[in-house]
Amino acid sequence: MSTASLPRINTSFFPKIITAENHSRFHQQRQNGGHGNVESGKQSGKAHPLKGNDKQPRFTKQDIAVMLSFFSIPSYRNSHKHNICVDMLRKGYHKSFSELFALIQKWNASREAAGPGSAIWQQEPLEEQLDKLDQLQHFLTRAEAAQRAGRYEEVYTNQVSLARYFDNSEDKWLSDHFFESSLHTASLIKIDGGKKEAEAHSNMGKVYMEKGQLEKATEHYEAFHHLTLGRAWKDEAGRTHNSWACEGLWRIYTLLADKMLENKEHKQAIKTLIKAFEMAKEAGDKKIEGKAAYRVGLAYQSSGDQQTAMTYLNMYMELSKALGDKDGLGKAYKAIANALESEGKVAESVEYLEKFVEVSQGSDQSRSLEEACMCLGVIFNSRGQYDKGCEYFAKAYEITRNLRDLPLLQKTQVYLGAAKARKMMTAFSSHMETTGLVNTEELLAWKDSRNDMFSDPSTVCAPVSFHSLKTH
Repeated sequence: MSTASLPRINTSFFPKIITAENHSRFHQQRQNGGHGNVESGKQSGKAHPLKGNDKQPRFTKQDIAVMLSFFSIPSYRNSHKHNICVDMLRKGYHKSFSELFALIQKWNASREAAGPGSAIWQQEPLEEQLDKLDQLQHFLTRAEAAQRAGRYEEVYTNQVSLARYFDNSEDKWLSDHFFESSLHTASLIKIDGGKKEAEAHSNMGKVYMEKGQLEKATEHYEAFHHLTLGRAWKDEAGRTHNSWACEGLWRIYTLLADKMLENKEHKQAIKTLIKAFEMAKEAGDKKIEGKAAYRVGLAYQSSGDQQTAMTYLNMYMELSKALGDKDGLGKAYKAIANALESEGKVAESVEYLEKFVEVSQGSDQSRSLEEACMCLGVIFNSRGQYDKGCEYFAKAYEITRNLRDLPLLQKTQVYLGAAKARKMMTAFSSHMETTGLVNTEELLAWKDSRNDMFSDPSTVCAPVSFHSLKTH
C-alpha cells in the first residue's frame, strides 16, 4: 500500500522573537524611557542589526533590561542601593546621593568599630534594608528639590519627617542626624517669626537629654524658651510652646542639681533648684510647681536652714491640698515634721506625723503608712512613751506582714521587740524598787516562766516564718 507524499511545510516550533510589531513596540519603549546607543536599521533599506549584519550592535545594561522585561525574561539586576544611587544621580540629585552614601558609610564604619558580637553587628546592614532606603531617597530628594527652589519650610518638613521615621532604638543615630539637619534649616526660615527654629531647638534638647548630655540639652532648651517668650504658639493638643520649654528646663535644672548634690555642691544645687522652681511656676502646671517647691525645701533642710525649708514645704502642702494629691500631702507632712523635730518642736512634729498617718490610711498607701507609723514609734520611744511607741511599731509590723517584704518585716520586728522590752523593763524596775510580798512573787514568777508578765499579752506579735513569706 502506497502513501501519497505530502509537501514539506517549513514551520517553527517557537514564535519569532523579532517581528515588525515587536520591533516597533521596542523602539517606542526606548523612546519613552530607555537609554543607550543601539544602532538600528532605518527605512532607507539598511539591514536591521539583529538580522546578522556584519556590524555588531552595542547595548547598555539598561537596553538589555528594557528588552528582557519586554519579553518577560528576568532582567539584569543590581542591588537596590545601586539602583537608587544611579536614579538619584541620573535625575541630578547629587546632594541627596552624597548624603545617602555618607550615611551608609557611617553605619558600616560604626559596625566595624564595634566588632563581631556587638548589637550593631547583629543588625541587618542599612544598605540592605529596602524600605529604609526608599524612605531616604524619597525625602532627601524632595528636600533637595525644595532647597533649590528656596522653600526652606518644605526642606525642614522633609528632614523632620525622616527624623521621626527613624525615631526608634535601632535607628536613633539617623533620627538624631536629621533633627540636627533640621535645626540648621530652621535657622534659614525668616517668615514664621522663629517658630520652626524654636521647635528644632526643642527636638535637639530632647536628643541630648536622652544621651545624658545635660549641658548641651540646657543650651537648646534655653534657646527654645527664649524664642517662645511672648508667643502664643501651640501644639496640636493646645498647649503652648512656652509651657513645654519651661517644663523642659525644670526637668534639666532638677537633674543638674541632683549631680551637684552628689558632689556636695549644696549652694550651687539650691540655686539651680530655685531656677527649676521658677520655670515650673512659669509653666503654669501646679503639679510640677509643687514638686519643684518640695525639692527646694528638702535642699534647704539638708543644709540646716529649717525656716526657709518650711516656707517651700508649706507651699508644697497647700498645692497638694488644692490638687487633692494625698501622696504629695503625706510627703509634705513628713518633711515638715522632720523640720519641726530638728528645731526641737517635738509636739508639733508629732501632730504632723499623725496627719501623715491619717492621710496615708485614707489613700491606701501601705508603704507611706508604715513609714509614718515607724516615725511616730521612734519619737514616742525616744521620749519614754513606750506604750505609744509599741502601738505604732505594732501597726507598722502588721503592715509589713501584708507587704511580704522580709527585710522590712525584720526591721519592724526589731523595733517592736526593743520597744516592748523597754516597756516591760519600766514595770519590772518598779517591782524591784518597791518591796512587798506581791512584788516579790511577781518577780519570782517571771524568773521561772520568762513570760512577758509586765505588759499586755494581747500585743505580743505572732512569729512569722521565712518559709511562709517565700511561698507567696
